[in-house]
Amino acid sequence: MRDGPWSRVWHGLGQRRGAMAALGLLGLIVAASLAAPFYAAWVGVDPFVSNVAGTTLRHGQVVDLMQPNDNPLHLGLTPLGPDWRIGEAYGLGSDAQGRDVAARVLYGGRNSLLISAAAAILCMMTATAIGLCAGYFGGWVDIVLSRMLDVLWAIPVYLLAISLSIVTVGHGLRLGPVTIGADNLLIPVIIIALVYIPYAARPLRARALSLSRAEFVMVSRGLGASHWRILTREILPNLADTLVVLAPLLMALCLLAESSLSFLSLGVQAPAASWGTIIQDGEGLLYTRPAVAILPGLMIVATVLSLNVLGDALRDTLDPKRRGRS
Repeated sequence: MRDGPWSRVWHGLGQRRGAMAALGLLGLIVAASLAAPFYAAWVGVDPFVSNVAGTTLRHGQVVDLMQPNDNPLHLGLTPLGPDWRIGEAYGLGSDAQGRDVAARVLYGGRNSLLISAAAAILCMMTATAIGLCAGYFGGWVDIVLSRMLDVLWAIPVYLLAISLSIVTVGHGLRLGPVTIGADNLLIPVIIIALVYIPYAARPLRARALSLSRAEFVMVSRGLGASHWRILTREILPNLADTLVVLAPLLMALCLLAESSLSFLSLGVQAPAASWGTIIQDGEGLLYTRPAVAILPGLMIVATVLSLNVLGDALRDTLDPKRRGRS
């Protein structure tokens, strides 16, 4: 078991403190986001209902969620600021709608992580199928698939994602007899997965092309093995290391794309939340209550950094040349 691929991965990661720290931080963020409903029930808040006229208990006193502004004339209202008491209602303050920021950030993490993970998985599945077919069959199959990837590659990622989102945000997405509503999380999943397919399919195609010329594949062909058997039994298992390395890096890219689309109101739709929508909510509060925008931004930075460190560690662990030097 120690010489197996997964044992080698865990053993290699265990020797890298930075990778283990990144894995621990990522696990903490995921666990906290999954605990969002329990947190909201614990502190007794509903992070999806406007509560501008509400009050909360702070330091034994009842205070309004919307406070008089700090300008010299005290005109207008500003949300209640944080007192940094985690585990209490409005410990991180409220947003412009009187909603608990901490609960919103946790719920936003659930959607952001779910969308980015699902988009990364869908992207890798599609890219693997394209890369396998293009690299193994070659010829006109490779030409057609490669040119399709070139078309997608030539369009800037965010321009393509924004264009597709604008089309679907008003009327949803119709796939044959199935219609997906504009507020369904499947829409940003499909859009984000689509725009990153060329980035995953190209290295997979190159790897499949190299494996298709390997001796063990030639032997399988000589023994009369079918194309399906060669693809699934010989080539696909040898793509596992490439897929393992791609997974965290691709999820980091998908998370950034999802946050950007949601910030532009083209991703997760109200009343649902994501880290991008919360940053948009806090954009107008940067000078009075910056925590509303900064906290989800820090969560994005921490998650993307953890995924990139983990991806780099996996690459170093699975690369024979780098293993030989370590």
